Amino acid sequence: MPSLPFLRSALVAAAMMAIVAPPAPAADYAGPYLAARLATTQNDYAAARAYYDRLLLATPEDRNVQEGALVTHIALDDQDQVAALTKIMLAEKPPSQIAALTGLAEAAKADDFAGGLAILDQGGDGGELVSGLFRAWALVGEGQMAEAGKAFDTLGATQGLAGFAAYHKALSLAMVGDYEGAEKIFSGDLAQVLHGTRRSILAHVQILSQLERDEEALKLLDDAFGPGLDPELAGVRASLANGEAVPFTIVRTASEGVAETFFTVAQALNADGPTAMALVHARLALLVRPDFGDAVLLTAAILEGQEQYDLAIAAYAQVKPDSPVYPATELGRAEALVAADRGDEAIGVLEKLAQAHPDLGSVWLSLGDNYRRAERYADAVTAYDKAIALIGNPGPRDWFVYFARGISEHKSDQWDKAEKDFREALTLSPDQPSVLNYLGYSYVERRQDLDEALDMIKRAVAARPDAGYIIDSLGWAYYMLGRYDDAVTEMEKAVALEPTEPLLNDHLGDVYWAVGRKREAEFQWHRALSLGPGEDLDMDRVRRKLDIGLDAVLREEGAPALHPVHAAD
Repeated sequence: MPSLPFLRSALVAAAMMAIVAPPAPAADYAGPYLAARLATTQNDYAAARAYYDRLLLATPEDRNVQEGALVTHIALDDQDQVAALTKIMLAEKPPSQIAALTGLAEAAKADDFAGGLAILDQGGDGGELVSGLFRAWALVGEGQMAEAGKAFDTLGATQGLAGFAAYHKALSLAMVGDYEGAEKIFSGDLAQVLHGTRRSILAHVQILSQLERDEEALKLLDDAFGPGLDPELAGVRASLANGEAVPFTIVRTASEGVAETFFTVAQALNADGPTAMALVHARLALLVRPDFGDAVLLTAAILEGQEQYDLAIAAYAQVKPDSPVYPATELGRAEALVAADRGDEAIGVLEKLAQAHPDLGSVWLSLGDNYRRAERYADAVTAYDKAIALIGNPGPRDWFVYFARGISEHKSDQWDKAEKDFREALTLSPDQPSVLNYLGYSYVERRQDLDEALDMIKRAVAARPDAGYIIDSLGWAYYMLGRYDDAVTEMEKAVALEPTEPLLNDHLGDVYWAVGRKREAEFQWHRALSLGPGEDLDMDRVRRKLDIGLDAVLREEGAPALHPVHAAD
């Protein structure tokens, strides 16, 4: 999800709650404390929690330990521990910023706006953005809309925060039924800024629908997202097309407005990297609003970015099947399972999702990709067939599904079908380097249409001059054409770019052999074996080349001999 432009620079600086390394506790506890901080910076929240919890037992009143422990418990979604620790930390005057932030979230969760305002009035500081927006939303929650509007405007007068304040003011107006006022903000001077995310565009679409301006809503939706809408947006579009009013659901209560505050700040922080503070704000959004599907997606994405895949998987699993974002979260859960080397489980998730939502092409595409990754090529072709059937009239953006199906057909010995799909992918997107390279390399391997293959690969190299595997294809094409000196030049470039790729090292060995550099060839084959196994690398064939030489292997295979000018002695 793209970040709102107005949530960058000044906003990020204002929202970022930096955990600056404070002095360590007493010497007896310095080691565990530093270990806890190191674990936190490495995103190993479980290890950090273990250290901090032990430190809390030994030094329960140490503020630095309390703050570190609270961050890790929020990151791990330990809500009972978060509530208990926050209560203790709020008793300190003034409370730390992380305690103030969490206290505001706890107050919003309980609809205790007076309690939240008391935290701010007694010196608590959640940062200018969160504190300012909480105050405004608290006034909304207490029915003081005029005062809330002034609070939003006051925050908007701060340099860099006008868009942020305007967005939330518009949501508050729409929440109480003032759709004209909300639409005036969305279409005003900050219109471009306020259409920076999927969620803000959806808010404006819902507002326009409530004003019975369905044609404008449809145009905004189509211009922003084009074809291939996700289930939630597809449902909105269908309602608009049928003349049905789309309810305003982005923010339904003042508490949800506070959740929206934490969510949009989390988005902004995550735009600069998946930091612990981005995760804290996303988790606090969910603390306030547990059914906040977009916040689940953001939380899980942050955790994936931190390579905390098990936590991401658990976050995705929070969303129930009746949620409009359920298909998106299940697709995300499958990706996280793959990243955690649990590919079979990912396929199981996608198979169930495909059964429940057989009309979603994105699900069949993801299932096909996972079958292909598992080398279940026949199943992959079937899944891609379903994805393509749902496309209707394919456009340039659909090249990949034809390319992916072509790979699966090629791997399952259906070359004629594969070639047709590769050609279709190039018809849809003529300059795709991945397709040009794959088809050109396949022609080279089949010793078919070598001149066209060479042209395709050269075009791919021109588009991706730093891609070692594509330059390898060019070198291999030269090798097949008997242009061994050219092959050496390109293969050396390829291996320099991808030095640990087994197949490329094997190919470099072959071209060295072809120009008579036998010792260097044998070195590269040994290196390929040490790096392997790799995709498409025949380890036994490499060993055979080391035993009897490339010329003898080619004779055994009945393959054409090396060009006589450069054949090894």
